[in-house]
Amino acid sequence: MFEIQYEFREEDLLHFNELQFMRNEDIQNNIRKNRWIVPGVMALIGSFYYFYYQDMNTSAYIIVIAVLWALLSPKIMMLDLRRQILKNYTEKEKANMFGTYTLSIDPANPKYLLEQSPSGKHKMAWEELVRVEYGKRYVYIYINLTTALVIPVETVKKGDLEQFSEQAEKMIERFA
Repeated sequence: MFEIQYEFREEDLLHFNELQFMRNEDIQNNIRKNRWIVPGVMALIGSFYYFYYQDMNTSAYIIVIAVLWALLSPKIMMLDLRRQILKNYTEKEKANMFGTYTLSIDPANPKYLLEQSPSGKHKMAWEELVRVEYGKRYVYIYINLTTALVIPVETVKKGDLEQFSEQAEKMIERFA
């Protein structure tokens, strides 16, 4: 029987949502536009002040603000994203989400991935799972295209994560 036990934390939820956010092409295009078009327009206004009014101070202030905008706006957007993610969940949902998880693959019942979490026990059919993906500090078992079981490598308390994830990958391929 393959089994792992790990701790799922708030920072793990934020990490996964940021990863999804960074993979979304539409959002990335909007960030690029916001990062370069707004400062570009501000630089044009600053150069107008410099060349038309010969006002070096105002021009310098506008250009400094434009540079700061280009450098800091993506970071501010990510902070706002984190705030919005946490705001979407009630305290009860957070209590049911964060804590100790146990995932197991039972040879006696090989059609399901068994999950024991703070919200209770669940069975997930292998044919409904999408894929296993490996990150630097995480392993993701995708339930659908936008939802996954996020397993942080550093909080695994029991079991061999590498063996478990390889077996999970084989089971998903087998039942697909």
